[in-house]
Amino acid sequence: MKTTIAAAAAVAMMFCTQVQMSADEGMWLPSLISERIEDMQSKGFRLDAEEIYSVNQASLKDAVVLFGRGCTGELISAEGLLLTNHHCGYAQIQKHSSVEHDYLRDGFWAMTRDEELPNEGLTVSFLERMDDVTGQVLEGYTEGMTAMQRDSLVKANSNALIDKAVAGGKGLKATVESLYYGNQYFLFLYREYSDIRLVGAPPSSIGKFGGDTDNWMWPRHTGDFSIFRIYADRNNDPAPYSPDNVPYTPKKFFRISLGGVREGDFTFIYGFPGSTREYIMSRGVRYISEISDPMKIGLRTLRLGIQKKYMAGSQDVRIKYSSKNAGVANAWKKWQGESGGIRRLGTVAAKQEYEKRFSEWAAGSEYGDVLVRLDSLYTELEPYMYALEYCIESAGTVELCNFAARIAGMAGAAGKDSVQDPEKADSVAAAFREALAKAARAFYKDYYLPIDKESFIAVMNSFGRDIDPGFMPGCFTDGLARYGSVEEWADTLFGISIFSDSTRVLDLTLADTAAIADDPAVRFAVGFREWRDSDIYPVCRKLDKEIGLLYRTYMKGQMEFDPEKPFYPDANLTLRVAYGKVSGYSPADGVWYMPVSTLEGIMEKDDPEIFDYNIPQRLRDIHVSGDYGRWAVTGSDGVTTVPVCFLATNHTSGGNSGSPVINADGNLMGINFDRVWEGTMSDIVFDPAYCRNISLDIRYVMFIIDKVAGAGHLLDEMVFAD
Repeated sequence: MKTTIAAAAAVAMMFCTQVQMSADEGMWLPSLISERIEDMQSKGFRLDAEEIYSVNQASLKDAVVLFGRGCTGELISAEGLLLTNHHCGYAQIQKHSSVEHDYLRDGFWAMTRDEELPNEGLTVSFLERMDDVTGQVLEGYTEGMTAMQRDSLVKANSNALIDKAVAGGKGLKATVESLYYGNQYFLFLYREYSDIRLVGAPPSSIGKFGGDTDNWMWPRHTGDFSIFRIYADRNNDPAPYSPDNVPYTPKKFFRISLGGVREGDFTFIYGFPGSTREYIMSRGVRYISEISDPMKIGLRTLRLGIQKKYMAGSQDVRIKYSSKNAGVANAWKKWQGESGGIRRLGTVAAKQEYEKRFSEWAAGSEYGDVLVRLDSLYTELEPYMYALEYCIESAGTVELCNFAARIAGMAGAAGKDSVQDPEKADSVAAAFREALAKAARAFYKDYYLPIDKESFIAVMNSFGRDIDPGFMPGCFTDGLARYGSVEEWADTLFGISIFSDSTRVLDLTLADTAAIADDPAVRFAVGFREWRDSDIYPVCRKLDKEIGLLYRTYMKGQMEFDPEKPFYPDANLTLRVAYGKVSGYSPADGVWYMPVSTLEGIMEKDDPEIFDYNIPQRLRDIHVSGDYGRWAVTGSDGVTTVPVCFLATNHTSGGNSGSPVINADGNLMGINFDRVWEGTMSDIVFDPAYCRNISLDIRYVMFIIDKVAGAGHLLDEMVFAD
């Protein structure tokens, strides 16, 4: 039977109309926030739904951007000034850094517009609107269609909607996203700007204070912010970098709250959470907490130890690997908290009990065998997924081999172009040389061979021990047979590979294509890629697709089974609203964490002998003098200090880094940057007793800009509110 637009809309309404939640769990679609506004207002919020999201007038959504490809940012002035996290801007800060100009160590502040630094490849995207397009996407669908036919229909209809949405607009980008495992579809229309310039960043001793030790922990004292500016053409439209561009004029920007943070205060986060899996069954949760997370933690522990050893001995190596090390460590620690939280809450057992009740309810219906089928597919998938994830976390982390394979691919593609069109052979060869030089400069700038070689030995020895013999790839067993051991393999690969020497790489031409393809680093990368792509990934993809189709049915069934439960769509890097309150928590028996931290905690941790705790002397001097200016607060103990961070109950995930934390009046009170370690399982299960997001108090940001950096001219652009 044909699914009409009206019928599809009726299905969508089931997923949108829900009763209120008792806890602060939830990542809500802004366009549907009118369904949550009464609950928000009952908790202290003083704006209406149109002020949060509107397509007819400027609203708070117009002050929020997707920063890069995985963070959030917010506008704080009428001249395009943008705040995000220090760790979100870290790659840009690092790219501009050198031993002579170490902006990671010393910070960076543009005192004039001319000093602001452009960032090739960095974009920010404003959401123009989001529309429920379930009916249009499923137009033409009939129940007799196969999954492949349905997918083709969805893709074709989605592409038509996207083409129509972006027609005639500068910088417009659009996506159609599946929600609730394909039970609902939304179109998201963005306007993307690409001239984004670095304005300011504190030194890492502030912006990354506490390093990996404090990451995901409370109390926290990290000044995790950086400042950029969006530039546009003279019509305020997106344009590539040009000296003629002017600061972007936003439709909306946040006023800076000076009102402070107190226990129980309403908090509201606007941002782009990346990925959650709140509705997966127990078998999937068990794999994550008992198999996948422990394996990945173990492999990253090896790599982190090697990186830190070399970084501690050289400033140059520290600069090269600061961003890489932070990226490896971030998920490493998150996975530890996630698996621990799942075990502590008994999530697997709780889901099993829920699934038992669901199955009893579903007996004899279209949902009757969905869980049995899901469990069977997970049983089949697990060994393949384990092998795939292990490959990614071991062979897939060898930097030299990844770079070598990339260059081999470029050479192969250029060589084919030359053969197909001999008249263009010279220009193709020249283009290859230019692209090669650019790629090589970027790679070797941040590469240190001893780290890569030692990491290769560590992770590939683990690979040989942990992978089931039935899944062991021929490229690995052949390599061991040829070289005798992983250590000898490493000596040969890193000793004779063309790519171990940047000067040899820069001398390569298209005439060397055969030698490139035969290089041991290329053979290693290609061997594992071919094994992964031929033996492992196709099975994972097939089974994952079948699991996804069943989740569409299971999701629909859950909502019929439990109609009083409010359901929100899993995060998928689209704009969401999360609200809660400032609140401490108890991580263990007899322990209660207060929800705020101050400058006094920074001084307690300050240690000139430890890089991550060695604060700038300027900050020490300010503390001694007590010259905090208008950013000073006096605590209940009578001590005058500066607020630094605070905790709240907002439901956040990766992608919410840099999200504005907004108070009851819609003003900016902080910048979200982390979660507490005990609550990182919130991507899978939200526990209101433990799940807390960590935010930087906006007054500390202002204090650093004003008193430490001496960049008070930036404050002159901002609007402040009590």
